[in-house]
Amino acid sequence: MKIKNLPRHERPREKLIEKGATALKDKELLAILLGTGRAGKNVIEVAAEILVKHKMKKLLALPYSEMARIKGIGPAKATSLLAAFELTKRALEVEDNNLPTINNAKDAVAQLQELRTAKKEHFVALYLNARNQLIHKETISIGILNASLVHPREVFKPAIEHLAASVILAHNHPGGETEPSRADEKITERLREAGKLLGVDVKDHIIITNNAFTN
Repeated sequence: MKIKNLPRHERPREKLIEKGATALKDKELLAILLGTGRAGKNVIEVAAEILVKHKMKKLLALPYSEMARIKGIGPAKATSLLAAFELTKRALEVEDNNLPTINNAKDAVAQLQELRTAKKEHFVALYLNARNQLIHKETISIGILNASLVHPREVFKPAIEHLAASVILAHNHPGGETEPSRADEKITERLREAGKLLGVDVKDHIIITNNAFTN
């Protein structure tokens, strides 16, 4: 069905105007950028087809030579998409002097002082942009640390939402032991592997006690 024949509330442009961009699905946002569909498919169907074959994060990283070959995009639309994506990246990478920079474990621990006195184990993730600036901090779990409480999904969902380039993991040992347990090491290994698949670097895993830390 052609876009003009869809009910008004289902047309991407009208929906954006009436409800705002946040109300649109990924395929609807992409459809607006694409502008037109192709023979036999309207632009929403083309956008949906593209997103099935090329996940959003992968699509954002494609060079012109690859994007222009995607059925439904082509050379002209590829330039428009790349320009829009680049503007977004630049806006997100604008240096903000109010964001703390994390260059080493000491810098990270400075953002985690509450863990020194916590009575229970807290597993916290610090999310960094490409400039190593702290853009988000999230407590993943509270309680005895084990793999079932620290699932890669819970760690990397915020990374994707905030477009983080890397993540620093940290947890406290209320008992004062600074050496990582075998369970700690297994969790780190599992999350590093998951990070590689998602393109998010796990830079460090820090253990914090009331008067020391190790990484």
